[in-house]
Amino acid sequence: MAQTAPRITDETRRAGLRQMRFVATGLLVLMAIVYVLTHGRDGAWAYVNAASEAGMVGAFADWFAVTALFRHPLGIPIPHTALVRRRKDELGASLEQFVTDNFLTPQVMREKFLDAQVVRRLADWLRQPENAERIVSEAVPFLRRGIERIDEEELRVLVDELVIPRVRREPLSPLAGHLLERVVEDGSHHGLVDLAIRELHAWLALHQDQVEAIVRSRAPVWAPTWVNDQVTRRVYTETLRWASDVRDNPEHQLRIAVDDYLAEMGRDLQKDQRTMERFESLKERLLDHPQVSQTGVRLGETLRSAVLDALDDPSGHLRTKMATELADLGTKVVLDDTLRARLDAWSADLVVSLVTRYGPEITSVISSTIKRWDADEASDKIELHVGRDLQFIRLNGTIVGALVGLIIHVVSTFL
Repeated sequence: MAQTAPRITDETRRAGLRQMRFVATGLLVLMAIVYVLTHGRDGAWAYVNAASEAGMVGAFADWFAVTALFRHPLGIPIPHTALVRRRKDELGASLEQFVTDNFLTPQVMREKFLDAQVVRRLADWLRQPENAERIVSEAVPFLRRGIERIDEEELRVLVDELVIPRVRREPLSPLAGHLLERVVEDGSHHGLVDLAIRELHAWLALHQDQVEAIVRSRAPVWAPTWVNDQVTRRVYTETLRWASDVRDNPEHQLRIAVDDYLAEMGRDLQKDQRTMERFESLKERLLDHPQVSQTGVRLGETLRSAVLDALDDPSGHLRTKMATELADLGTKVVLDDTLRARLDAWSADLVVSLVTRYGPEITSVISSTIKRWDADEASDKIELHVGRDLQFIRLNGTIVGALVGLIIHVVSTFL
């Protein structure tokens, strides 16, 4: 992970600016002293004198240029000086345009986002269990406040004015048929059938007397008692054997018949007009029942209370499951290159979309902030950030001026 550059405070910048000003001014003073000491001398000192003289000229010229950016040199209102003070609004607008055109462009933002590997780094952080638990712990108070705001009256309004009218308007028969058809295709109902037949067999095995009593109650009164008893026991035995066969044989005819019936029902719910009308009629009767609304509200209240109780338990199943799922998601994103590539592309598209839509509003902060600054304040802030580097112009001007002056003096001597 790239190291973040340490933050530089204004005090540090101000100290650096004072130091470089002292160095640049000191070099000017040195040139002046050398000029005075070598003035009027012949020989090699003449060359030194010419160099120091030109160095002073270069130092004064560049001091004037640097100072004129932020204030009037020596307080004299010379034209085209104190440029930052006079044109801070134009500079702010130009800076805003520069950032918009060169930094907040879709291509630059996409490349920067993908180079940063935000998704991978976030997933790598999230896969750590302690980090996933931290996310859950931070999110729980917000979840609680959101759920607690939903009281019974709001649930009633939600059910009566949104859920029930929406269910009433929408034809549910095609949806129910499609879901039933998919359930049969996937065999998802087999578990429920297994459970039902196991419970039926267990009930028959434990309630022989009740079953025989039911069968005996339907026996003809004119038949001898011993005949009815034999028939009753035989019926019970065959029924129990039949339930056992259905339970143990996955290919039993009853199971096949159930599959065929459910598949046909799924098709009819989507295509048979009569079945669809009967289903919608049943839906309307259920929705018209006065207990539907009350039941929905009670279910909502029960679910709300259960979720709140589960959120209050740090070691409970809900919070543990949430943390585990988050950690598993992070691990999957790290290990699955295809999934991570899709998330990278989706995230980059989102960033580009946000920049394209809100980039001008973001960069407008630059010009609006600078416009609110006082002219002197704007000049001081900008000088504080770039003034230290500008002092090198003064140093370079002094040194280059001295070298040019020396060369000119040499050439003049030879000529």
